[in-house]
Amino acid sequence: MLEVSSVTAGYGEFTALWDVNLVVNAGEAVAVVGPNGAGKTTLMRVISGLVRVRAGEVRLEGRSLGAEPAHGIVARGIAHVPEGRRIFPKLTVEENLKMGAFLPAARRRYAGTVARVYELFPVLAERRRQRAGTLSGGEQQMLAIGRALMSGPKLILLDEPSLGLAPVMVLRLFDLIRRVREEGYTILIVEQNVRQVLSLADRAYLLEVGRIRVEGRAADLADQDFVRQAYVGL
Repeated sequence: MLEVSSVTAGYGEFTALWDVNLVVNAGEAVAVVGPNGAGKTTLMRVISGLVRVRAGEVRLEGRSLGAEPAHGIVARGIAHVPEGRRIFPKLTVEENLKMGAFLPAARRRYAGTVARVYELFPVLAERRRQRAGTLSGGEQQMLAIGRALMSGPKLILLDEPSLGLAPVMVLRLFDLIRRVREEGYTILIVEQNVRQVLSLADRAYLLEVGRIRVEGRAADLADQDFVRQAYVGL
């Protein structure tokens, strides 16, 4: 579904990614793990069109995304849940979800999609008239994911979804992400909570200093000694 081929990208004179190759097949959950500053968020921003590539190419279902503006990439079927959630705090939960359904096709499906989001995240239904800024961190993350689902995406990009959450909320959040995956969505997730994300993903890539160091089945990466010692804490 998604192919990142020999991508180099960065900001100004700074290069954050060097010759990165990555594939996400339909129906998969793929993780990108690595330390702070490795280039994980830049990779997500490249895929969603917020950072342009200097070399290489990003393709969705065989078609290049290189000439697409960020909103055009959403229309092509990629929904990005950014680091820090980026909800609209002064809007209600329901208004935030409506913002996720701004595409004409999504607006036509709004009633059915919002009902499914409320089924996946019952707390959002309970608080649909509440201002989003008054939700807890975990509830705001659910809202950010729910808003992404409103566009009817083929691929969901999750950038550090557990960032800043209490440990008990992290466990609950990963259970909810598993439920989203069971709905048939394809997921690419960047996450520093390596133990949790490798238990969720089918395959994983280890990104260090802007380069892919290792790739393979998530379970195999979790068993490698240097990954266990450096990232899993074992």
